[in-house]
Amino acid sequence: MKTARGQGHLFPNQVLSTGLTPRQELILSRDLLQNWQRRIQGHQADLFQGEPDIARQSSLFGSDHETVIDQLKPLQLTPLPLSFWRWPNSPHHGPAVYLVMDRPADLTTPLLLYVGETIAADRRWKGEHDCKAYLAAYAEALAKAGLPSQLSIRFWSDVPESTKARRQLEQQLIQRWLPPFNKETRARWSTPFTAECS
Repeated sequence: MKTARGQGHLFPNQVLSTGLTPRQELILSRDLLQNWQRRIQGHQADLFQGEPDIARQSSLFGSDHETVIDQLKPLQLTPLPLSFWRWPNSPHHGPAVYLVMDRPADLTTPLLLYVGETIAADRRWKGEHDCKAYLAAYAEALAKAGLPSQLSIRFWSDVPESTKARRQLEQQLIQRWLPPFNKETRARWSTPFTAECS
């Protein structure tokens, strides 16, 4: 049977009559990925080293949240594998802020990729989570480019029990660290492997 010019076949493994495959995979180059990581590190490096965030406007009267944010030292939190939730006993319970990080071998500091909050640290990472899809795409892109990844998750349990207060703290941390997988900051970093994720 002859098909009309420009009409594709029903089955995706066949080449369209235009000569293009239905879905050509976008391969992200090593240079593109490393430049993306370096841009993020350019913002976060001073924060990892304990330098004050000069972009943050200070309040004349101060606030409890600013004091709490200043107390966060991500590298002092215990790194766990992203599969920690499969363990028979979780090391963390109750309210927490969690940080997903990578430690690229060619950078002097890690990258904070995502900040989240939860009322139940032992259950939050189970099931569906947008960040899991971004991390899978990120790790796959790095692997295809021949770049290693050292992904980890860290829980900070010295946080408010009130959900509203914890979410405010989460938002302030996002605004300070600008992690690329949080929806509030994805556009800033032009995160390349999250384009198809919602």
